[in-house]
Amino acid sequence: MTSIFYKDEVLLREFNTNWKAQLTGKMSLWVDKYRPKSLDALTHTPRLTHLLKSLSVEPRDLPHLLFYGPNGAGKKTRCMALLQSIFGSGVYKLKIDVRQFTTPSNRKLELNVVSSPYHLEITPSDMGNNDRIVIQELLKEVAQMEQVDFQTASGAETGGLAHRYKCVIINEADSLTRDAQAALRRTMEKYSRNIRFIMLCESMSSMIAPIKSRCLLVRTPAPTTQETADALVKVGGQEKVTVEDEAILNTIAESCDGNLRKALLTFESMALNNEMCLKSSTALIRADWVVVILKMANRILKDRSVSSLVECRATLYDLLAHCIPAKVIIQELAFALLDAIHNDNHKIAVVQWASVFDERLRLGNKPIYHLEGFIARVMCEVDG
Repeated sequence: MTSIFYKDEVLLREFNTNWKAQLTGKMSLWVDKYRPKSLDALTHTPRLTHLLKSLSVEPRDLPHLLFYGPNGAGKKTRCMALLQSIFGSGVYKLKIDVRQFTTPSNRKLELNVVSSPYHLEITPSDMGNNDRIVIQELLKEVAQMEQVDFQTASGAETGGLAHRYKCVIINEADSLTRDAQAALRRTMEKYSRNIRFIMLCESMSSMIAPIKSRCLLVRTPAPTTQETADALVKVGGQEKVTVEDEAILNTIAESCDGNLRKALLTFESMALNNEMCLKSSTALIRADWVVVILKMANRILKDRSVSSLVECRATLYDLLAHCIPAKVIIQELAFALLDAIHNDNHKIAVVQWASVFDERLRLGNKPIYHLEGFIARVMCEVDG
C-alpha cells in the first residue's frame, strides 16, 4: 500500500498489483495529465477566464495579482494558463533549484525554487518565521536583475532591447508572517518595473491592506457539483473507465465539496481499485487520515477521560508526522464532531472553540498544544 500526500489535500491510493505496471507506464496522475495548459482549455467559470484573457492582451500592463479561493478550485492552473498566454509554452519548461539562506543566528535553511525562463515559484511559508529572509534576499535579487527581450516589436522599432519583467508566484501567501508581508510590500513598490507578483491564497483575511491595495484581486470559485461530475465524465472517457451508473460520479463530486483535484484523485483511486469499472455499489474511498479523524471524534464523544485524551494526543502526533496540516486536522475534526453531536448547544460550543483554536494555530508555533486544547475543551463542553 502506498500513501501519496498533498500539503493541502491528502488522499490515500491503494493500487492493485495488476495495475501497477499500467500506472508506471503513464508516468503521471490523471490530475496532472489532464490539467488545462491554456486559457482556452479551461471549462468552468468562463467569466473569470474572459478576465484573464483581457489581461493577457496587454501583457506590459499586467498588474500584481492575488488569486484567492478554496483548495482545488484551479488557482494555480489559471495562473499558469495566464503566463502561458503571455510568454508561451516556455513557462512549462520547469526546473527545481535548492536555495540556501542563513538566518541571523547562522542557521542554514533550504528552500525549493521552481523556475522557468519567465517565472519563479516559491512557498516562503515553508521557512516558518524566517520567511522574511526569503522575501528580502531571493526576491530582491530577482527584482534587481533587468530582464530584456530581443523579440518584442517595440524593441525593434526603437532599435534597442525591449524591457521585460519576470513573474514570481507565491504559494500560500496568506501564511506569510507580518514581517514578510511588510518586506514584500516594499519590494513591490521599489521594483515594480522588473517584477510582477502573483500570489495564491485561500483567504485574504490575513493579508495586510497595503498588499491587497496593490494587487488586482481575483476570486477563484470552486466548481459546482455538476461541473465536477462533467470533468470526471470527460477524464473517464479518455481513460476508458466504464461507469455503469453516473450517480457514482455525482457521489464523488458531492463528497469532495468543490475540490476538483481531490475528486480526480478519488476517481482515479476507485477506478484502479475496481479494474476500471465503477458501479453504483462501488464503495467511496476515504483517505486513511480522514478515517483516523472520524474514529478520534467518536472516541472523544464516547470516552471523555484523561486516558482518552492521551490516546488522542498520540493520534495527533501521528497525523502531524504524516504531513497533515494542523489547520486541516482541526477543520475535519470539527466537522466530524458536528455530524455526531445532536445537541444544538454543544454544536455551537464546538464551532466557537474551533474558531478560537484555529486562530491560535495561526499565531502559535506548536500546533499539538492547540489541537489537544481543542479536544479537551470539547470534552468539557459535552460533559457540562
